[in-house]
Amino acid sequence: MNPNIQFKKVCAGRDYIAGNYLNTFDLSSVASRANLSPFHFCRVFKNTFGETPNAFLIRLRIETAKRILVTENASIMEVCESVGYSSLGSFSSKFSEQVGMSPSLYRRKLWKLSSETFRYPRQAIPSCYANYFLGFPGK
Repeated sequence: MNPNIQFKKVCAGRDYIAGNYLNTFDLSSVASRANLSPFHFCRVFKNTFGETPNAFLIRLRIETAKRILVTENASIMEVCESVGYSSLGSFSSKFSEQVGMSPSLYRRKLWKLSSETFRYPRQAIPSCYANYFLGFPGK
């Protein structure tokens, strides 16, 4: 298969995962959107992006949860549900595995760094990141 076509198919699958990360993950349906078999999609996805589709989904959910934990005053359960997890235990264990601390400890540590509640501590993130990804100018 032409590598360019294969790359486009895998990107279509990745875009589908990114657009539907709140839903239950089904490798077969994602692979069918990319017109590849589930095994081949998983193998090509890992070769292309360096992680499995499931690892990509988990990373996407945890990154979104990190942003919500710092910028909003939602409860941990609300954050858990807003990023696609139905079990608080699963969410907390995945969060701790990825970040190295529990969601509540993460929130407390970053809020402690900030002078404004519910805002990213500007001194802790590069201004280019804040401007590009969060939509507000840095220092």
